[in-house]
Amino acid sequence: MTHPEASHHTDGLVGGWFDSTLTTRGHRQAESIARRLVELLEGRQTTLYSSTLTRTLQTAAPIGERLGVEVVELADLREKSYGVAGGRPQRWLDERFIFPPEVGERMAHDEGIEGAETKLQWVTRAYRALEEIERDGAEQRVVVTHAGTANWVIAAWLRLPVEACSYAHFELGSGGITTLVDGGPFGNRTLRSLDDRAHLINLRSS
Repeated sequence: MTHPEASHHTDGLVGGWFDSTLTTRGHRQAESIARRLVELLEGRQTTLYSSTLTRTLQTAAPIGERLGVEVVELADLREKSYGVAGGRPQRWLDERFIFPPEVGERMAHDEGIEGAETKLQWVTRAYRALEEIERDGAEQRVVVTHAGTANWVIAAWLRLPVEACSYAHFELGSGGITTLVDGGPFGNRTLRSLDDRAHLINLRSS
């Protein structure tokens, strides 16, 4: 799942590794997410993982409280690093960002921002995070991350090769729940639902 509304959203700032916090509305959304997850998980053994950034830890906290489990923090679940652009106005990044070519090298492409991760670095660490998560032997898992990084967690779960992420993209928003299911004896991996945000519909804006 992805964290809900954070201060960098409302302030028009670049997120990435910039350590923004949930807004008042975001905290309400996090509580709603936690309630919905309790319904979905049906009391089965669950482990809970989160990015180490404050906005994801604030999202994971009410989930952990309701499930009675500790949050395992994984830095590899962080959003893409935008280097020196993190925390700056979004327009600052937009004016300097170099988009990848439609054809050619896209994964190791230099976006022109000092200190920013390449897509290859970003995807590789997300795949590494899922590898670590899957070693826990739990019946089910909750992963709290960011809209960008969630793409690569999904791709890793589906066993897509890293190079497939050169073009692959899932449409994800804030506070959405994606359900990934192990296909049983056939060994398939199923994307059962993508970015479900029905639990946020009735929340009023702050």
